[in-house]
Amino acid sequence: MANMINLDRLHEKVRGLIVPYVLRLIEIYATNLKSIMVYGSAAQGEDFVPGHSNINLLIIFNEITLLDMKKGAKLVSMGKKQKKIVPLFLTLHHIRTSSDVFPIEFMEMKENHVVIYGDEIFESIVIRSENVRLQCESTLKGQIIKLRQGYLELMAKPELLKRLMMDSLTGLMPTIRNILRLKGNVTVATKKNEVLNQVEKEYGIDMSALLKVLHSKLKIAKLAKNGWCLKLAKGL
Repeated sequence: MANMINLDRLHEKVRGLIVPYVLRLIEIYATNLKSIMVYGSAAQGEDFVPGHSNINLLIIFNEITLLDMKKGAKLVSMGKKQKKIVPLFLTLHHIRTSSDVFPIEFMEMKENHVVIYGDEIFESIVIRSENVRLQCESTLKGQIIKLRQGYLELMAKPELLKRLMMDSLTGLMPTIRNILRLKGNVTVATKKNEVLNQVEKEYGIDMSALLKVLHSKLKIAKLAKNGWCLKLAKGL
């Protein structure tokens, strides 16, 4: 199957969607492809929700030109619209020269991915903890401002406020996992609820509001209308 590998490590729903997609990518780009990997929830499986979760693909090229983007535009558009496949086109050079600017994003990929075609590239990528710490602080402070403003604007619209909280949790999870990695002696859990419990244990931070948002997102429990919103919007 065009030298695709590690397919047995993926959720069957993920496998069924990405195989024809990746085969088409290989057909379009041929020798310009260096690696293709699945990352995010579709790679670890535990928190992947078929039909809801995106399937994130990291596609590493030897080089990316305007012609390369045009050749894949139709496939990318179709994948996003019909199958929630979200590809990220990068070169190895771009990753190596950007790991100090986007350390959290690349650390998340490095720690949680499945190579399905080509080479393993993250063994050569160095991500420094001081860069991770700075981005964690920037992200958390920015998210607190966003949540406070969102609460003020949407407090009379509970459904929109609920969506804001769920989207905020999704955006925060990479940062929260990397806060744990900064401890240096913690094996970071895979499931989101376990990660939140780890942060509470390691840092003594009350994560109950975030856990309630997560349980609502996973349809384990329903959210109350007001108290949790205010608690989360006050700060993390």
